[in-house]
Amino acid sequence: MHHIKPSIQKSDGRHRSGRGFSIEEIKKAGLDQSGAKKMKIPVDKRRKTAHEANISELKAFKEKQQVEAKPKPKPKVQQAKKKPKK
Repeated sequence: MHHIKPSIQKSDGRHRSGRGFSIEEIKKAGLDQSGAKKMKIPVDKRRKTAHEANISELKAFKEKQQVEAKPKPKPKVQQAKKKPKK
């Protein structure tokens, strides 16, 4: 499983690892909060900013997850053969 973490730009210009993606970043990437939690993307409700680098990272992660997702085959239903009545 690929772990995804946002990067936060501090006031002095340096980057650090964030706690989670903001709700605004998740919305701009085309996801919602429940979909992000299902994909194991960390969400930080306290953050208000939306960085373009994080949005593009989320979009790339979403595309990668869709490519890796394999559809589950439907189970074959076997019908019982009826015996002719005499």
